[in-house]
Amino acid sequence: MFRAILLIAALLASPVAAAQAVPTQTAGASPERFEEGRHYFRIASPVATESPGQVEVTEVFSYGCPACFQFEPVMERLREALPEGAVLRLEPASFRVDEDWPLFQRAYLTAKQLGIADKAHAAMFDAVWKDGPLRTRDRATRRPVHPSLEQVADFYAGFGVTAEQFLQAARTSGMEVRMLQGDYWVQSSGTDGTPTLIVNGKWRFTPRSAGGVDQTITLMQYLVARELAAD
Repeated sequence: MFRAILLIAALLASPVAAAQAVPTQTAGASPERFEEGRHYFRIASPVATESPGQVEVTEVFSYGCPACFQFEPVMERLREALPEGAVLRLEPASFRVDEDWPLFQRAYLTAKQLGIADKAHAAMFDAVWKDGPLRTRDRATRRPVHPSLEQVADFYAGFGVTAEQFLQAARTSGMEVRMLQGDYWVQSSGTDGTPTLIVNGKWRFTPRSAGGVDQTITLMQYLVARELAAD
């Protein structure tokens, strides 16, 4: 029943979304300049977090998203800039079926379950976007190609698990439920493009709405500080 409810919710709320281009403007910004409804947005019904006692900053992303690949160095800076009392979590989106996002969602969640997601994260982006084994464009014709789950398993076999272990974990009913839960979480947060950042399940913004790379980090720190002060 639980899985059916999630599936119905996913079908009713399926967004049409695209990767968000990451602005290159990097001018500094003080927290006072940020306006709710312009630079960041309140989530009407806050979504659950997974880090009790800490302020959770979640990036909604996909390995199939070119803007997320472009934004990854900024995420490294953001991770280093997290205030004490805040943690970073990644939630893979799946709403671009035509670009293999459900496959990449399954890949990340399986890798996380197996404890290898963090150490494989940057390499996974490279495997998709630097003409690696999981590229989604044919190098000669530039036409779309679709990696298989077996190819994904072979990739992760270089990070401490076997391809067979990865496939077994990826194909469980529990993984199907986790993917549907992720879809529902992303949709409930109002996310309709990637990369998107969610602070403590309450506030949503993108690099574009923030105004640029440095503003993204400053806005994250500002919202985290608000949440820490509220606790």
